[in-house]
Amino acid sequence: MKTYPNKIALIATLLAMLFWSYAFSDTKSAASIPSVDLIQPADLASTIRNASGSKPLILQVGFRKLYDQAHIPGAEYAGPAREADGLRVLRERVARLPKEVAIVIYCGCCPWSRCPNIAAAYDTLHALGFSNLKVLYIADNFGSDWVDKGYPTATGK
Repeated sequence: MKTYPNKIALIATLLAMLFWSYAFSDTKSAASIPSVDLIQPADLASTIRNASGSKPLILQVGFRKLYDQAHIPGAEYAGPAREADGLRVLRERVARLPKEVAIVIYCGCCPWSRCPNIAAAYDTLHALGFSNLKVLYIADNFGSDWVDKGYPTATGK
């Protein structure tokens, strides 16, 4: 297993995000997303590693600090979807895309049932008419469900 020098910082950030998500628990639950629209981490990692296959547009809709510490290679930061500015950035990013483009969104700040960002991003993209939309199911957090599993990661902005 690869060791990450910033793993302690990542864990501290995840804990802070977890606390923040509990403090703002009035957001719509990720459980509202239909299971047919979910993609498992192993499946997305396989898609990313497949050199010959087409890749979806991957958008991280969580917190900037988490994205900077570790994110999926090729993923773009689209802002925290819990905030109006984050949703504005998300809408601007997809504004010129065909509605059938493959998009995967993820957050990973905290346990799925407490994520303050993912349902808002999903609802926004769905309302805009995107028909090939998947949501990365991260049960606990990005660190344990992606990084610790050895799936591809990138760091920085």
